[in-house]
Amino acid sequence: MLTPTTKTIVLGDGREITLRTGKLAAQADGAVELRMGNTMLLATVCSAQDADEGVDFMPLQVEYKEKFSAFGRFPGGFTRREGRASDYEVLTARLVDRVLRPLFPANYHANTIVHIIMFSSDGVDAPDALAGLAASAAIAVSDVPFEEPIAEVRVARVDGQFVIDPTFEQIAQADMELMVGATYDNIMMVEGEMDEASEDDLIAALKAAHEAIKPMCVAQKELATDLGVVKREYCHETDDELLHERMRNEVYPKCYAVAQAGKADKQWRNEQFKLAFDEFVESIPEEEREEKLPMITRYYNEVQRDAVRRCILDEHIRLDGRKTTEIRPISCEPDYLPYPHGSALFTRGETQALATVTLGTKDDEKLVDDVLRHENERFLLHYNFPAFSTGEARAPRGVSRREIGHGNLAHRALKRMIPDDNPYCIRIVSDILSSNGSSSMATVCAGCMALLDAGIKLKKPVAGIAMGLITDEGNVKHAVLSDILGDEDHLGDMDFKVTGTVDGITATQMDIKCDGLPYEILEQALQQAREGRLHILNLINQAIPAAREDYKPHVPRIVTMTIDKEFIGAVIGKGGEVIQGIQEQTGATISIDEIDGKGVIEIAAAGKDSIDAAVERIKAIIAVPEEGNTYTGKVVSILDFGAFVEFMPGKDGLLHISEISWERLPDMQASGLHEGDTVTVKLIEIDKKTGKYRLSMRALQPKPEGYEDRRNQERRSTNGGNNRGTGGQGGQSGHRNRGGGNGNSHFNRGGNRDRRNDRRDDE
Repeated sequence: MLTPTTKTIVLGDGREITLRTGKLAAQADGAVELRMGNTMLLATVCSAQDADEGVDFMPLQVEYKEKFSAFGRFPGGFTRREGRASDYEVLTARLVDRVLRPLFPANYHANTIVHIIMFSSDGVDAPDALAGLAASAAIAVSDVPFEEPIAEVRVARVDGQFVIDPTFEQIAQADMELMVGATYDNIMMVEGEMDEASEDDLIAALKAAHEAIKPMCVAQKELATDLGVVKREYCHETDDELLHERMRNEVYPKCYAVAQAGKADKQWRNEQFKLAFDEFVESIPEEEREEKLPMITRYYNEVQRDAVRRCILDEHIRLDGRKTTEIRPISCEPDYLPYPHGSALFTRGETQALATVTLGTKDDEKLVDDVLRHENERFLLHYNFPAFSTGEARAPRGVSRREIGHGNLAHRALKRMIPDDNPYCIRIVSDILSSNGSSSMATVCAGCMALLDAGIKLKKPVAGIAMGLITDEGNVKHAVLSDILGDEDHLGDMDFKVTGTVDGITATQMDIKCDGLPYEILEQALQQAREGRLHILNLINQAIPAAREDYKPHVPRIVTMTIDKEFIGAVIGKGGEVIQGIQEQTGATISIDEIDGKGVIEIAAAGKDSIDAAVERIKAIIAVPEEGNTYTGKVVSILDFGAFVEFMPGKDGLLHISEISWERLPDMQASGLHEGDTVTVKLIEIDKKTGKYRLSMRALQPKPEGYEDRRNQERRSTNGGNNRGTGGQGGQSGHRNRGGGNGNSHFNRGGNRDRRNDRRDDE
């Protein structure tokens, strides 16, 4: 019988996170069950005992999966089972990977897989914020080597207060939302978005998150201590100190000279670095060369890294010769392509992004069908990184995790600047045509210009810049680098991307690869990033000062209408016949949704005439009939006592035979009306009890000269009978008017009764 071991972490607001091991997944190297409220994750780690031959890196893979049963739902699709990872699951796995990877020993190269599975959720707490803690705890209770535990938390600012691991409801209300990963001592990873936050606000959020992470790290250490965990011994690298020393003496000066040359040509630098490597390999006896090549490669990477870093720290010379604060030459070209709804080409040094914008209707929205999120998305951004952008001869193999992650960062950067009244579904596609440093930030800049070129009136333009950091042990010397190159990213200690407007930060992503980064250095990096961002925004403003005044001619026009909730059914019609009929007759595309108790109608078409025609049809449907107004309608049925006329869409009224003409008609055949005829009528009465409508044609016709109302004739005829008395003549009068006896009395009763019957027939 397994005996579980448990640790509990109490958050600042009193909520509890429980870590339990020893009950589930006993054959994994490490397994931890994490519970918070009704959310439960299981994290496992398995690591091979030996490294594959020739592997000189950490082959780590992190997988995050959410079960639909966790929320009581069936998966979509034909098979009704979970399939490949969604974008959300990929992004969550990347967040965990980026914190864990730097903390495995540098000489540990065994295949390692971390699985995190969500088995339960009530949709209140966000599980992605707990995944990093669960994964780290699984490694902590295993024998897999790991330098120290980490945790991840989400920090959100709601009503001016920082909230740790907020609920979904709180996230929706937040003006700042960040995911932060850290050890007890150091922040390792940051990613999030905000409403033009200041640099000071960002620093404050990071500090709040780090304080919440510290007790989570302590709990994992205590859990490992209680279990008596002993990490495995391994040997994945062999060393030759004499070879290492020789390489430092012979290759380091050559690499330093390449770095010191400060040439902007990436290809020249790569050739010179490769030449230094090849010359050293050639100096090794041929019989030893194959055996020692992996070791030589590892030592060379270390020597090259040290040479480039010391050149920057000691001489302030970057690989391409720029100053630490200098940004490469930038070219901004909006409206680069002739037919897309919007386009722009952004070039910064050897990095180039071509962005296009497509404007669509509600039918183009993306349906997000994740376990805890089922909604439509109106703003999409897709990032493509083909192999030719770095000069590689490699076939495409679908969308990579990197492409999903970089696209998500650019999406976060721009989405809060989309106008609130934007009627379009928007898709941005960024194709990276050349890359040497921060193609995601180039995507933000190109995407911003493409949106303006498409006529989207952004709240404010957005630009992005990538910052780097080079530091030595103890931070004796450090250099914050603006607009980093690809090599500076690879060889540096920090990759810090910041996007924003002139007034504040909209998104950020940071990966820190060194220990003990002081907040003072982070503040310097943020200030330097702000200066670089403002420089780029100025160039964008020069290229396209404002959004296009009108959309391009081939862009679909969209009009939005709001109607009362009770009219939604009338606009749709039975089985959708009304709305489909309007679309067929006008050529417009129409969608309708109920939002906040109102009907919101979106009408889209390529031409204004189609939209106007559809709007008029809908206005006619939702119009309220008014007594005294004149309408043109269609005869829908003819009865003995009159005709029913559809005088407004979906609204029929009675045109009584007596209201067709001033002349008395013997029957409806004499009226000359037929079903399908178009007639003009006046609404003369709306019955206050039944809501039924009485129509008249004769009210719109001139009254004949000398015309005397029938009822007046009848009244005089009746009075004449009274004057002549009862008996013969009076009786004849009574007989002539449907009865005998007292003509006056019988005529009036009969006449009134006949009119009442007419009204009953009307109703």
